[in-house]
Amino acid sequence: MTNKNTLNKAAIILSVLALTACSDLTAREQRMLTGAAAGTTVGAIGTVMMGGCVACGAAVGGVVGTGAGYLVDYVKTDGSGGF
Repeated sequence: MTNKNTLNKAAIILSVLALTACSDLTAREQRMLTGAAAGTTVGAIGTVMMGGCVACGAAVGGVVGTGAGYLVDYVKTDGSGGF
């Protein structure tokens, strides 16, 4: 078996595991995960465009996105729209 075949099989297995790991999340967890993914993407792209530490931008963006996802869930489930 070649290294390329092994790498392809490993990528497929990791992809399947990643897709099934998030199958039974609550609404709050889904919103926080979506916020984290969006924040990480925006943070990484922003630091690439501005020139800086991409990992730092992605980490900060992920934290901010997770917090934003939590706040969105809080406002939606609380119903008052206020904090």
